[in-house]
Amino acid sequence: MPELSRRRRLLVLAVCCSSLFIVGLDVTVLNIALPSIQHDLHAPVSGLQWTVDAYTLVVASFLILAGSTGDRVGRRRTFQVGLATFTVGSLLCSLAPGLGWLIAFRAVQAIGGSMLNPVALSIIANTFNDDQERARALGIWGAVFGLSLALGPVLGGVLVATVGWRGIFWVNIPVGIAAIVLTALVVPESRAAHPRRVDPVGQVLIIVMLASLTYAIIEGPRLGWGSPVILGLFALAVLAAAALGIYEPRRQEPLLDLRFFRSAPFTGAVLIAISAFAALAGFLFLNTLYLQDVRQLSALHAGLYTLPMAAMTVLLAPLSGRITGQRGPRLPLVVAGVMTTVGALLMWGVTATTPVAWLLLAYLAFGIGNGMVNPPISNTAVSGMPRAQAGVAAAVASTSRQVGGSLGVALTGSVVTSALHGPLRTGFVPASHGAWLIIAGCGVLVLLTGLATSGPWARATAARTADLLMSDEAKVPVAAGSGVVRAGHDH
Repeated sequence: MPELSRRRRLLVLAVCCSSLFIVGLDVTVLNIALPSIQHDLHAPVSGLQWTVDAYTLVVASFLILAGSTGDRVGRRRTFQVGLATFTVGSLLCSLAPGLGWLIAFRAVQAIGGSMLNPVALSIIANTFNDDQERARALGIWGAVFGLSLALGPVLGGVLVATVGWRGIFWVNIPVGIAAIVLTALVVPESRAAHPRRVDPVGQVLIIVMLASLTYAIIEGPRLGWGSPVILGLFALAVLAAAALGIYEPRRQEPLLDLRFFRSAPFTGAVLIAISAFAALAGFLFLNTLYLQDVRQLSALHAGLYTLPMAAMTVLLAPLSGRITGQRGPRLPLVVAGVMTTVGALLMWGVTATTPVAWLLLAYLAFGIGNGMVNPPISNTAVSGMPRAQAGVAAAVASTSRQVGGSLGVALTGSVVTSALHGPLRTGFVPASHGAWLIIAGCGVLVLLTGLATSGPWARATAARTADLLMSDEAKVPVAAGSGVVRAGHDH
């Protein structure tokens, strides 16, 4: 690919960041609108869980495939199809006549969403060939994501207050259309020199595993945890996971190269991503219902309450990235684990009359945890991986975040539903106690995993894994990932 002018490179970065912005915004904007959707569409808590999880589940299922599709058919083309699908999905969501339709259209939106982030990362990595310039571009990318998560609750509050919950989906439409046009004008087409082959069996097994597990957790309280359907779904998830473990190592170019997990830092990054994003999604889900249903705040005020959390995320993500680059991931991960746990424990005892200062302290602590955790996940997942494998490694880390988000909403929502409809029939505040403890537990997991996978022993396993992958690469043609760290290998 010929070298682009600096102005053109920055335009490419701006287009890629716009897609990330609407995807990030979508996550947090929706949370603030949940009580309004609940009221308007007469949805139970499980219906709200599905509104969030239909999206994260589909994205988690297709992220790795989307990255390799971009490598094969062209990144610009895949990116444009993703933008178009996301935009049409958003329009359909805004017109949804009932809860079932909204959940279905969220899945359509997610098929588009899965094509945006991994492909946009590949485009950035292949546009910025200089290492330092690429690091800066990825820093801007991270800040934009933080900003979108931060603005989501406030913008969502304004939209719900002025035009209603359907307005949260309208926002995506003009941004999506503008991004499609700009992509055609400024983003050059690129492909990987040796794209990975499609792995349909692996793809189906991943979808079955994630979908059956999430369905079982969300519907467990309604159908009964011991019911044949729920037990059958948990068994199906275990069988799909076992089948993946047996089938994938036998393929020359598997969708998920299980040898990655021999690297302790990589395995740690996956576990931390699942734990941290389960905590974040669970926190946002519970907190929205608490602020609007228990404290009777408007959507706008609920959004403003969470600003300290958002501000910490935006301010600390770049700092965490710098510390990770200079001193390794251990310090940011320890701070993230401790502060996530503290934030959740502060929320554990809240009632309808808890002082606002107490809540703001909890949001501040949780925001510090959330801001510190993201850069080490991305960095640790790809560091030490051979360049050709870095894209796949990053896609697995992104998938882990989405899996965590799905499980966080599924678990916290189900704990609340079980308590609300259990024999004691408690109110939301006592019903949420167990759920806040699950979020605190996720923080402890981040802390312990961070400590265990960031020492000299862990780095040695990463080096051994990289050597193993490199020696195999020498034997077969390079299987290019979705090109996150690779620069000059593409057409």
